[in-house]
Amino acid sequence: MNRLSSVPTLILIAILLFSCGQKTTEKIDAETYAKYKKSGNEISKQTQGVLLANVSKAMQQGGSLYAVEFCNLQASGLVDSLNAEFDCKISRVTDKNRNPENRLQTKTDQKIWAYFSSIQQNEALHDTLVQHQEKITYYKPILTAMPACLQCHGPVEEIEPETRKKIQTLYPTDLATGYSLNELRGMWKIGFEKN
Repeated sequence: MNRLSSVPTLILIAILLFSCGQKTTEKIDAETYAKYKKSGNEISKQTQGVLLANVSKAMQQGGSLYAVEFCNLQASGLVDSLNAEFDCKISRVTDKNRNPENRLQTKTDQKIWAYFSSIQQNEALHDTLVQHQEKITYYKPILTAMPACLQCHGPVEEIEPETRKKIQTLYPTDLATGYSLNELRGMWKIGFEKN
């Protein structure tokens, strides 16, 4: 049985997660939910595609060492250009961030993360939405879906020493290692102004 396969179930889970003890999260009607879920999914797919294509190119040009430098210098700029294109706020958040800007920043981030983290690795993870006043936030899990991810995010002892050193130099407070394949690595967080 595929949990969370229907929109009503997703809406119910979002309401249950956020209504207890929080009066600031509002119920999302089915039409609005479907509209922003579709937009969030399309934007996150395109953003992830752009980032993966560029990181893959960097890996081909200079391996994981060059890819770390690329991510440090270019990833934020790519995401910023997509923010402008889609008129939204795209970010990635996680409990083990490499870039300090990608930490879980709000209580809602933390609750969604706790929910996604509670799901067994072999079960399907699904995206969801949260509404607060006129803002809607879309969340979608990010997994370490390719072996190449582990060259920079895998177990520390398996990361090439030069790459590890470069990560420590560029990101002195790095927490984003120790992952295995298909593990929850982060979440896309896309903020919309409801219109």
